[in-house]
Amino acid sequence: MTHLLPFPAFLKAPFRAPRTIGAIAPSGAHLARLMTSEIEPGAGKVLELGPGTGVFTQAILDRGLKRRDLTLIEIDQKFTHLLGRRFGNIDIMCCDACDLQAANAGRGSYASVVSGLPLRNMPEEVIEAIPAGAFAILNRGGAFYQFTYGRFCSVPDEVLERLSLKATSLGRVRLNVPPASVFRLSRRER
Repeated sequence: MTHLLPFPAFLKAPFRAPRTIGAIAPSGAHLARLMTSEIEPGAGKVLELGPGTGVFTQAILDRGLKRRDLTLIEIDQKFTHLLGRRFGNIDIMCCDACDLQAANAGRGSYASVVSGLPLRNMPEEVIEAIPAGAFAILNRGGAFYQFTYGRFCSVPDEVLERLSLKATSLGRVRLNVPPASVFRLSRRER
């Protein structure tokens, strides 16, 4: 699957909704591989937040996850149409990731959440609402994967503390444009 087809749609998106698109280019293959490196097909369902053009979606499928075990949440209707054409029969919801529990009603729990959301562009209450909602629908040992263009996790320490979460760096991808860091958020041991 080429990344060139969705690129024009990606380029127009920041002008339509500048606070929901945080990248200057679609994520690269190296970043997609690191973001999805811990996804195990037999572990359970995966929820992807802000799939955009589907770079992480393709990487998740390439790891062997069945389409029926993947749910996408995308706020931009143009991207949801593009994702529907590109991936066919994947569960795609056009909604806001701030209200994951309501959006997920009746869909069950997940083993992993992969987030392409530009958290650094969002107010702290929104940053908190997204992982809080995600961990409400994640299995007990589930993880939330987030990338950022900075060197530090885009979920502030005080938010991690309030949610009883910890952030673990999975590495930095210098070959991405711009370079990006990947973090795994997980529940703290009690």
